[in-house]
Amino acid sequence: MLTVEKLEKALQEQGYICDREQVLTFYLALRLEKPLLVEGPPGVGKTEVAKALAGALDLELIRLQCYEGLDETRALYEWNYQKQLLKIELARGSSNSQLLEKDLFDADYLLERPLLKAIRAEKKVVLLIDEVDKTDPEFEAFLFELLAEFQVSIPELGTLKARHIPVVVLTSNAERELSDGLKRRCLYLYLDYPSVEKEARILRARLPEVGEELARQIARAVNYIRTHQHLKKKPSIAETLDWARALVALHARDLTPELIGETMGVLLKNREDQEMLKGKLDEMVRELQEGAGAFACSCAHHRRGA
Repeated sequence: MLTVEKLEKALQEQGYICDREQVLTFYLALRLEKPLLVEGPPGVGKTEVAKALAGALDLELIRLQCYEGLDETRALYEWNYQKQLLKIELARGSSNSQLLEKDLFDADYLLERPLLKAIRAEKKVVLLIDEVDKTDPEFEAFLFELLAEFQVSIPELGTLKARHIPVVVLTSNAERELSDGLKRRCLYLYLDYPSVEKEARILRARLPEVGEELARQIARAVNYIRTHQHLKKKPSIAETLDWARALVALHARDLTPELIGETMGVLLKNREDQEMLKGKLDEMVRELQEGAGAFACSCAHHRRGA
C-alpha cells in the first residue's frame, strides 16, 4: 500500500526534491482521486510534478499543452475525416453495401486527443493539463465534467466514462484568475522558487557530478540573482540545472566574477538582465563569500534534523 513515506522515497528516486507539505498534498490527491492544481510563477517546477509522479508510480504521462484558443476538438477528439471519406468511396463501389451514418461515427473513426486518450486508456495514467490559465473561460468550463465525473460526452457516441480514473495534474502560472468551479474540483498547491538549501539539494540529486561545494555556490548565486536584481525573467530551476551542467563542462571549482560573466547566457535569456548583472558581479561574489559560512551552518543543521 502506498504511504506518504513510500511516495516521498519514490519521488526522491526520480530526483524530485520536495518538502513534507508537498508530498502530503500529492498523497492526498492520489488517495482521494482528486485533480491537483499546482500554481506558481514560471520556472518553479510545476510541470515536473506530473513527470515525477508518473515516474514514481510507473505510469504513462499524457500531456495537454494549453494555449489561447484551445477548443474541445484539439483537446478531446476529432473525427478521422480522411478515413470516413475512404469508407464512403468504398461503399459507392459496392452494389450491395448500404452505408449508414452510424457506421461513419463510431469509435474506429475517432482521433484521440490527450483528454480522451486519458479517459480511454487501458491502464491508469497521469494526465497533465499544462498552463490551464492560458485557455479561455469557456474551455475551463468544459473541463468541469471531466474533473468532477471523469467522463466526457461525445454527441455521436454518448457519455464515455473513464476506464481508470487518471492522476490529473493541472498547472497555472496565474496569468488569470481561475474560476471557483475549477478550484472546487481540485486540491491546491502553490509552488515558489526554492530556498537556497532546497535548490542545492535539487542540484545534488539531479547532477551528482556537480559536487557539494559547487552546488552550494550555484544555489546561493541563483538565489542572489532572483532576489537582488530587478529582472524581466528570473532564472528557472531548469536553467539553474543547465548552468550547473555548463560549469561542470568547464571543470569549474568555484564561482568567480569572470566565470559568472562568461556563462550568464546559460542562466539569463534577456540582454537587459545580463547587462544589469554585469555591473554587480564583484559585489555579488563578495556577498556570496560572506554568506557562505551561514549557509554551511544551515545545511549542517538541516542534515542533523533529517
